[in-house]
Amino acid sequence: MKQTQVVIVGAGPIGLELAANLKALGVAYEHIEAGQVGQTITWYPRQARFFSSPDRIALADLPLVTTDQTKATREEYLSYLRAFVRHFDLEVRTYERVAQIEPLREGGFLVHTSRGVRGEVTQCKQIVLAIGDMHRPRYLRIPGEDLPHVSHYFEEPHQYFRKRLLIIGGANSAVEAALRCHHAGATVTISYRQPAFDERSVKYWLLPELRSLIKHEQIAFHPCTWPVCIEAGRVQLAPSHTPACQACPGTPAEKFYVDTDFVLALTGYVMDTTLLEQTGVRLEGENRAPVVDLDTMQTNVPGLYIAGTAAAGTQIQFRLFIENCHAHVCRIVRSITGRDPAPGLINQTAKTFGLAES
Repeated sequence: MKQTQVVIVGAGPIGLELAANLKALGVAYEHIEAGQVGQTITWYPRQARFFSSPDRIALADLPLVTTDQTKATREEYLSYLRAFVRHFDLEVRTYERVAQIEPLREGGFLVHTSRGVRGEVTQCKQIVLAIGDMHRPRYLRIPGEDLPHVSHYFEEPHQYFRKRLLIIGGANSAVEAALRCHHAGATVTISYRQPAFDERSVKYWLLPELRSLIKHEQIAFHPCTWPVCIEAGRVQLAPSHTPACQACPGTPAEKFYVDTDFVLALTGYVMDTTLLEQTGVRLEGENRAPVVDLDTMQTNVPGLYIAGTAAAGTQIQFRLFIENCHAHVCRIVRSITGRDPAPGLINQTAKTFGLAES
């Protein structure tokens, strides 16, 4: 059995930034990740761009430089994360899944992990869950969702060239997929349960083009609709009953079918709260967010901390992103060590804009 002071679970951006700070301060820690470094980002569509500027998603003041001085692509950021790990010589136990966290009566935790058929147990005094909030799709739970032409992940537009594509959803991922697939030669239709797209949940540079394409009937749009059955070659849509749609003249009167070759159900993702529930962390609100002390990011379970977007639970209206989670690193480092983060190891732009404490 391994023993250490801190275990970090999750090697996304904030987990890596925390690891660099703990290492600089000489804190013994183990870092565990169920997949590869930046695993959730690998699920992004190829060449997708971040909403935040490079300086705000850079870690520990290590510059993120893009080839065209604009927002980073998925590929550029994954390359940056690999460079960050090399630069600070961070050790991450990748492809090792945490199966159970066992609080000890005398304080601390036993962390049970699995890697293939081999198990491992690590004892620690404190544990930080930097696990993110996007573990699995928000399933439609309708007949036909498991058919082979249905996907909850948009990889790239090429596979939909000269095919009829129905996109379900109206947040940023759905809007971006619709535009990219249209430009790649797909015949795109969007079904969205609201009467209009919410500007707060879509990258500002995408909506004007999409609205123009819909106006000129180059992309079909069915507002206030929701799928109720997926079949080979078609999807049945029904009127949505959201409050906004009840007063919308565009709400259809009855169910109807849309012909399609492929379906992209981009309805968002949900957080896996299993580890939180195992340890007795209190979850509250519509998002089922963990209750934390915002001065320390410690939960109601002594010694268990939350870092990054996991602090928001399943985000319905997004409020936590990489750029405003740098502060979590500062708070956790101070709580665990009683010292300030190491100089130069907190994003300087975030401090300038008041997104992280100095």
